[in-house]
Amino acid sequence: MQKSSNESKDFLRSIVEEDLKSGKYNEVHTRFPPEPNGFPHIGHAKSICINFGIANDYNGHCNLRMDDTNPTTEDTQYVEALKDAVEWLGFDWEGNVRYTSDKFNELYNYAIELIKMGKAYVDSASEEEIRENRGTVTEAGKRSKYAERSVEENLDLFERMKKGEFRDGEHILRAKIDMSANNMQMRDPLLYRIRNVEHYRTGDAWHIYPMYDFAHCLTDYMEGITHSLCTLEFENNRAIYDWVLETLGLAEKRPYQYEFARLGINYTVMSKRKLLELVNKGKVNGWDDPRLPTIAGYKRRGYTADSILNFCDGIGIAKANSMVDVAQLEFSIRDDLNTKVPRVMCVLDPLKVTITNYEGSEEIDASYYPHDVPKEGSRALPFSKEIYIERDDFMENPPKGYFRLTPEQSVRLRHAYIITCKEVIKDADGKIIEIKAEYHSNSKSGEDTSEIKVKSAIQWVSAEHAKPVEVRLYDRLFKDEAPEGVEDINPDSLQVIKDALIEPAVITDKPDERFQFERQGYFYADPVDYTDENPVFNKIVGLKDSWGKKKKVAKAKPETKKVQIDGEVVAMSEAEQVLFDKYTTEFKLNSEVANTLARDSKLSSFYEDALSELNSPVALANMVSNEVARELKEKEVNELKFSAKQIAELIKMVDDATISNKIAKQVFEEMLTSGDNPRKIVEAKGLVQISDPAVITPIIDEIIAKNPDNVEKFRAGNTKLLGFFVGQVLKATKGKGNPQVVNELVAEKLK
Repeated sequence: MQKSSNESKDFLRSIVEEDLKSGKYNEVHTRFPPEPNGFPHIGHAKSICINFGIANDYNGHCNLRMDDTNPTTEDTQYVEALKDAVEWLGFDWEGNVRYTSDKFNELYNYAIELIKMGKAYVDSASEEEIRENRGTVTEAGKRSKYAERSVEENLDLFERMKKGEFRDGEHILRAKIDMSANNMQMRDPLLYRIRNVEHYRTGDAWHIYPMYDFAHCLTDYMEGITHSLCTLEFENNRAIYDWVLETLGLAEKRPYQYEFARLGINYTVMSKRKLLELVNKGKVNGWDDPRLPTIAGYKRRGYTADSILNFCDGIGIAKANSMVDVAQLEFSIRDDLNTKVPRVMCVLDPLKVTITNYEGSEEIDASYYPHDVPKEGSRALPFSKEIYIERDDFMENPPKGYFRLTPEQSVRLRHAYIITCKEVIKDADGKIIEIKAEYHSNSKSGEDTSEIKVKSAIQWVSAEHAKPVEVRLYDRLFKDEAPEGVEDINPDSLQVIKDALIEPAVITDKPDERFQFERQGYFYADPVDYTDENPVFNKIVGLKDSWGKKKKVAKAKPETKKVQIDGEVVAMSEAEQVLFDKYTTEFKLNSEVANTLARDSKLSSFYEDALSELNSPVALANMVSNEVARELKEKEVNELKFSAKQIAELIKMVDDATISNKIAKQVFEEMLTSGDNPRKIVEAKGLVQISDPAVITPIIDEIIAKNPDNVEKFRAGNTKLLGFFVGQVLKATKGKGNPQVVNELVAEKLK
């Protein structure tokens, strides 16, 4: 397992280094604590890389712990899937696998201690009453009347809860903290609940189970964890984490919780509930379906561990949530396989070609790694009179720019000869079923002495020697960038081709191998269904981002004034149309953003309010149609912690170059939880954009001095390296450098 690069440390590693340097801890001890209630997905991979990666980088330890406190959803199969994911990614956990269930006795005793201290009580209120009495963000909550129970009564009830004398939900154990706390998580949070079901490890020994907030911090403490690394949704829960440890007097060498941004990927769902729904409803073929974002799915599809690790390293560790383009993950696997896998030929839609002037057969020595891949290896490629080519590699009436085989245009067979079409054979329905062609004997690849000029080479297989294979073409599971669930499934996410033909060298006794099928993409022998009798190959990823092309085509179509709802195209209302026209003509918004705003009255109203504060229509529209829209999906405007005026102030800081767009998104995430003024957040966190050349220039000089080889390549003509240097400078400024200023200064320095 490679170590993560520390050339530009993320904020978590900076914290770890400072704690080691100050002597707060002698060594680093992290943990990966998933709940075994589903198969791990790509988001878990990021957490695995962070927790195990930091432990590895600082010669520390990382525990693998199953947070198994909910017996209604957990199962041994999920435990095994989690273990397999960690091992497949190349990490080793410290000692044996840990289980929170192994600590049930200790956790119970800690709960007893809180009750004796008067810091916890058994509440018998209904779930609805508890919810109603919790209060709101602007109103204090009301403590339950059952909080006045004596210590003795609470101890008795809690013991009886443990023995199974009560129904589910009849009682709960709550911490006694502060029902008027600004952080609503601190309003007497739940510590234990009744679950009268068998636990997959402890059987029916327990009838009460600890809540995550209670078990997590204490299990961390008992395991000697130093840095408890969680995703951002647990930020407000950190107060409970600290309260439990401090109240119980567990202050010495205690762990501290730190939060990082969870991974979000477009065209993907990572909610365990939604993934389970896909599996249970048969929308996919199990947890390891290659279309799912589970580690098992990626593994079966043919992704490599290195590609996942490189992806996680590339997206970095941030403090604010953001959406990662799935194309970045797809690039990681292409980049990893490009120099590793052999190139072979497979015909997915075969069209027979008979070479009328060729007799017998021969074997052509063909490199597995042609062109720019400096790697040795070749195979014997059989060639004969009858071959198959891809059906779309021949056109009888081609459009301009078509360079493959036509009645008037010759083409080269990859690694072999040039052929010329002589006759087109069709069936009774007019479908082309065969091409009669002639080959040019002096045109063999590598030995060509012919004067025929061709513009392309096509793949082919020998009819006599080719092997039939099943090919599964996988595409993105969801058709929408921000899918809600099963209703957004892409109907073309799987296409099964039963009659594909492949060159014989690909079929081996050891099918656990990846190939590039030339001009088709990267493929992997399915580890479950592949047999000698029925070889099955999964498409890992295409050679290029074909989805990006689909999006461009879709945007080019005049569909922006309509929206797809339940299978019907619904036109805009008259009022929506007026807004749309105003946004596109007067404000110069792109049609997609204008469409989003015009169709949603909450969004358009918020947008208009922000515009009344700041005349920056395009920048405001982008923020409102993306970040604000995300929040208004589940909330009303009056429930937001920020206002249109604050959004206008945030964009004003972008417009006047006080902060960058990237920093603006980070500030917005802070506004979601704190409701603070954006300028106050920027000043408090020191996020002001650096535009002063006097500050940036020395950083550029240092980076140029560290990369003399790249400087030489740039000056020799590789101008693409400008992006490399700009990126390094922005990293060094922790994203605060003004991109435009950095670009100009770097270009000037590299002249």
